[in-house]
Amino acid sequence: MRVGRWLGAALAIGVAVPAAAAPTYIHAGRLIAVPGQPVRGPSTIEVDNGRIVSVRDGFVAPAGAAVVDLRDRTVLPGLIDSHVHLASDRGGEAGLIAMMREEPQMNALEAQHNGMKTLRAGFTTVRNLGDEGATLALREAIKRGWVQGPRIIDAASSISTTGGHMDGRGGLNDDLVAHLPDPENLCDSAESCRRTVRRQIDRGADVIKFATTGGVNSGTGLSTRMIDEEAKALVDTAHAYGRKVAVHAHGADGIKMAVRAGADSIEHGTVIDDEIVRLMKQRGTFYVPTLSTVNGYLERLAANPGAYAPDVKKQIDWRIGITGQSLRKAYPAGVRIAFGTDAGVSKHGRNADEFELMVKYGMPPVAAIKAATVNAADLLGLTSEIGTIEAGKSADVIAINGDPLQDVRLLKQVGFVMVRGEVVKGP
Repeated sequence: MRVGRWLGAALAIGVAVPAAAAPTYIHAGRLIAVPGQPVRGPSTIEVDNGRIVSVRDGFVAPAGAAVVDLRDRTVLPGLIDSHVHLASDRGGEAGLIAMMREEPQMNALEAQHNGMKTLRAGFTTVRNLGDEGATLALREAIKRGWVQGPRIIDAASSISTTGGHMDGRGGLNDDLVAHLPDPENLCDSAESCRRTVRRQIDRGADVIKFATTGGVNSGTGLSTRMIDEEAKALVDTAHAYGRKVAVHAHGADGIKMAVRAGADSIEHGTVIDDEIVRLMKQRGTFYVPTLSTVNGYLERLAANPGAYAPDVKKQIDWRIGITGQSLRKAYPAGVRIAFGTDAGVSKHGRNADEFELMVKYGMPPVAAIKAATVNAADLLGLTSEIGTIEAGKSADVIAINGDPLQDVRLLKQVGFVMVRGEVVKGP
């Protein structure tokens, strides 16, 4: 695997604190160990060498042991955001200017900065769905213990067709484009799509992401930008290499193309109809709604009405108006929902805003929490590692005041965070 020029920049950020050598005992007042199952009362979680050793009723610990006192808190598994872009927190014209003016090494530093905001907000695992390579380097630095950050599942660069949503040359003038290298994330035939997937895997991609439709931020719209043979080649090649596939899709035709091709998740899925619901249930496809994008749009427009080009602004207005309607249709029909925000379009560290929107558009708080733990772990292929507080799993633990099953907004105020046995926030 190669992470190239990004790694050196990532290593200069800071040193992670090693996990405690002796067992730590967490005393939890209320414990949502497995979201969707009954809440436990006073409990003790034993943590050793970054993993959960046991979960027992009552407050127990050997004399002199290290104890984290959360007896007045509700304790949950670390949260999972299945759709982020850590390398940027800027959008619209400001994002385009930053791309042109800032050195690429800055992306590695920005990715770590955003990763820590995300981690401190209680999200101990993220699936990063596309940048130029900064987050690949950050992922490796975190694994090696050189810096702190959330567990990262990374897609390397998102794949698109020429002129599609992830063709970064869109919006640039021809003279500038003429001096840019040919993008390595584009494909325009089944053969070139297979090659492009292999290229991302060679770079270290854990998951493959591609777009069947245009996008809101790029101004390329809802229309399908890919043909069936290309989508099928992308999915089949990724699956052959043991990688799951996330597909950016807004319009119904592009969503259907992705589901029929065998995508593991649909990202955004803005226009979901009854046929799509049937197909997704039949094939077990996850839906990642990314409702929080509207918050990012509204905040940027409030600060600067000219934050987006006119053609993009038109699509943003449409997206704001229709947001949540697909979730209202998909959730009660039994489509599997996984939590994802598209942070980077919305603000990093504000990931928990998504919970409030999920509840607003029809999900009970317990279902929204399950989407960010049990379901997201399943989508990421990490059920044996994260998503619940059970013996043998990674010690990813958060705590809040109050009961999130009654008021999911409380998850915006996480007071304690432990990841892989390391306390990064709280007592």
